[in-house]
Amino acid sequence: MSASLIGTSHGTDDPAGQAAVRALLDGVRVARPGLDVREAFVDVQQPEVGDVLAEAVRDAASAATSAAGPAAVVVPVLLSTGYHVRHDIAQAVAAVNATTEGSAVAADPLGPHPLLVDILADRYAAAEAAHGPFRPDDAVVLAAAGSSVAAAATAVEEVTSALAQRLGRPVTPSYGAGAEPRVPDAVAAARAANTGRVIVVSYLLAPGYFLDRVLEAGADVVTDPVAGPAGADKPDPRLVQVVLDRYDAAAGA
Repeated sequence: MSASLIGTSHGTDDPAGQAAVRALLDGVRVARPGLDVREAFVDVQQPEVGDVLAEAVRDAASAATSAAGPAAVVVPVLLSTGYHVRHDIAQAVAAVNATTEGSAVAADPLGPHPLLVDILADRYAAAEAAHGPFRPDDAVVLAAAGSSVAAAATAVEEVTSALAQRLGRPVTPSYGAGAEPRVPDAVAAARAANTGRVIVVSYLLAPGYFLDRVLEAGADVVTDPVAGPAGADKPDPRLVQVVLDRYDAAAGA
């Protein structure tokens, strides 16, 4: 019996954002039949990650399986590390591991990952098909949620650099919170320094609070988030693969 996968996202009041995360985890279930996939949250929505994780570990203990490895793996359905990864998820894992019922581990967050750069490049290409062609004097800004944790900004900068190399043009990182520059400031600076349009590439998982703020930041074009346009019929298989990559690495598969 393999470890349960606890897909843990931030949580949102936005129905489109909720549907996108749910569809992603459904995609994981389809890609890995038989894997126990459970949904949890660190904020806004219920159930909380600690409760879901404890239940999964209890279920594994009651099944009396002898499989090696953890009973459950918490996969942060978040694009970078930060407070929720280092505090909420870490606390939930530590609390479970302090009991005698089983063991749990936390996987790395989804980013950075080469497949995420592929997705961002495709979101850029789709925006160009709808609004382009983009010109050399257009500016490109990458918008991430942001965190006060320095490692999160480092990870975003890594993704920004990889995307710039892929697109063959400069890309400026920006953040919704926690780090500088903030998205509106980066958009304003890009507009002041260039004669063309400002294109924002959304390094955000799904619709929700931060995407709404990006849409208000004054850019000429904003790409769809990583999970794709609202109402997409199926999750991006590359994003599903990123979730499974993180799970497998943590589970020791």
